[in-house]
Amino acid sequence: MIYTLRHLTTYRYTRPVRFARCALRLRPRDGEGQTVLESALTISPDPSLRVVRRDYFGLDVVSVTIDAPHTELRVEALSRVRVERDPLPAPESGPAWETVRDRAVTGQGLDPDRPVHFQFPSVRVPLVPAVTDYARASFPPGRSAYGGAVDLMRRIRADFTFDSKATTVHTPLAEAFALRAGVCQDFTHIMIAGLRGLGLPAAYVSGYLRTIPPAGRPRLRGADASHAWVSVWCGEGWIGLDPTNGIGMCDDHIVVARGRDYTDVSPIDGIVSASGPQKLKVEVDVVPDGEPMPEHADLAASA
Repeated sequence: MIYTLRHLTTYRYTRPVRFARCALRLRPRDGEGQTVLESALTISPDPSLRVVRRDYFGLDVVSVTIDAPHTELRVEALSRVRVERDPLPAPESGPAWETVRDRAVTGQGLDPDRPVHFQFPSVRVPLVPAVTDYARASFPPGRSAYGGAVDLMRRIRADFTFDSKATTVHTPLAEAFALRAGVCQDFTHIMIAGLRGLGLPAAYVSGYLRTIPPAGRPRLRGADASHAWVSVWCGEGWIGLDPTNGIGMCDDHIVVARGRDYTDVSPIDGIVSASGPQKLKVEVDVVPDGEPMPEHADLAASA
């Protein structure tokens, strides 16, 4: 499957911004069953400085400096990506989770995909005893790491409610767990915390998930959204699991970045020199080849 991806972020400021410095992580990743065919990034106003670097985990980060006064910042990323993934392993396959835990911590090497980088607490994923206890029910002695991770994913899908108003991007993991509600970022952090609490390596994956409009309805421009899921090291490689939807990573998932938690992979972060409130609007389109890119959308800006 080949997808065209469009990710448009618009900031509007009540007073002119005189200086901004941003880090942009919007180019999809090569590997993990996908190939980037084309990628372009358009920024308005034009940056006075634009530097591309590759971070430790292999993600292309575009650092920009804008020193022209502006009241609107637009960042549009356009990409074409081919996705061809192998089927997921058979249920309960692979080594026991205790073996995976021990193998991960005793392995040698520090290249970016080594499981040891994803085995310990991180900025957004502290170890929470209640979350570890919740995950433990999926990992009786001797069960395969993959089988336990799939079971944990399905339990989160069943026990937690998707509610975009329950949390914000800054809600602590423990609070989202207590609420049993949130969005994909929350469910991904909770699953990672549970796995790491048992000593199992788990990474945060950001990207997109293809959605299908209701029958007979047109695809609205910008109506898709960014997504997040978990990549679990099961002893014989990394496997993507999506706790929000209770499914394994398939050809409908497009990977942009992988890191220890959301802090490593946020699409846009940085600083601005200004005062007063701002409004943020994000529009995302994931369009398979053969379908036209939608022209219009009726989407309200979010604060």
